[in-house]
Amino acid sequence: MARYTGPVCKLCRREGLKLFLKGSRCLNKDKCSFEDRKAPPGLPPKKKGKQSEYSLQLREKQKVKRIYGVLEKQFRDYFEKANNTDGITGEVLLQLLERRLDNVVYRMGFASSRAQSRSFISQGHILVNGVRVDISSYQTKIGDVVSIQEKFKKSSMIEQNVQFSQSLNRNPSWVTTDFPNLSGEITSLPLREHIDLPIKEQVIVELYSK
Repeated sequence: MARYTGPVCKLCRREGLKLFLKGSRCLNKDKCSFEDRKAPPGLPPKKKGKQSEYSLQLREKQKVKRIYGVLEKQFRDYFEKANNTDGITGEVLLQLLERRLDNVVYRMGFASSRAQSRSFISQGHILVNGVRVDISSYQTKIGDVVSIQEKFKKSSMIEQNVQFSQSLNRNPSWVTTDFPNLSGEITSLPLREHIDLPIKEQVIVELYSK
């Protein structure tokens, strides 16, 4: 499937927000180009005028797409599914994105970023209920057990990711992670209050509702 392969720090600068697309590197001020970027030489750029409503809506959509690493067609498909599902469309949209396997692996702390999570999945290192799943967009459900393939458990990369995740202690309440066995379970559906991202999902709904 098509995916963005360009410089990800450029995406953070475009949105004016740290999207944490490089995992632990984003927390290091000496390595994060978003914080370390110097102003260009010469006179300061002219201030832009007030953004239009459409511009604000578009930027919000682009921000969410980039956080979860999905492209336009796939994002629209998620919106259509959310729009045809009972509940608040914006919240259902975020729930569908959170339930993606690549996001779940990242949330459980086995990957330092969603991009790295997608790499693990495509290489066959991730199991769901004991079965290898190589589709990053796979929709997890309550009761699913996500684990690391036995041969990959001894990887130094996994060990570093787990140590980093434990030091932050920010695993969401809708998943439980068994770090010693490198597995985790979906215990409930992610609610809006579980998603600690600066997202205005209603703005996206308004964009697609025009």
